[in-house]
Amino acid sequence: MATTPAGTARAHPHPLSTRSAQLSEFFAPQHTPSTELPSPEPFLRNLALGVLEVFAGVREVEQLARWLTEDAYRKLVVRTNLAARARSARGVAARRPVHTVMSVHESSPADGIVEAVVVVRGPARTRALAVRLEGRDGRWRATSLALL
Repeated sequence: MATTPAGTARAHPHPLSTRSAQLSEFFAPQHTPSTELPSPEPFLRNLALGVLEVFAGVREVEQLARWLTEDAYRKLVVRTNLAARARSARGVAARRPVHTVMSVHESSPADGIVEAVVVVRGPARTRALAVRLEGRDGRWRATSLALL
């Protein structure tokens, strides 16, 4: 086994781990600036209606997967399963909801990030969906959802 003389350090202690880190960073989701992204409002409107349809049981959560980060997707799956169990316990069949987007309020705390609230009126009540979007790989992706 070769040893390094005392007081000298190797130039690259782990060349494979450095190369691996570079590749991992290269293939990781890349931040996209706001100037290279489309207007977020149509996306927010469609996402809000899609999320409400998922909760109502008339749309599969997988249909929204490409627009969500992994963490947001997992949380939506858990909440969807709870909604399905609640419908089953009450003996209520899934019905397509009729919702109207009343307003979209956006703010941009940083470049490539939008935080928004979409207010949606339904037959029984008005709801709000809080969403955080981040520009990743040239498109908007929802990183956080909260239905109020």
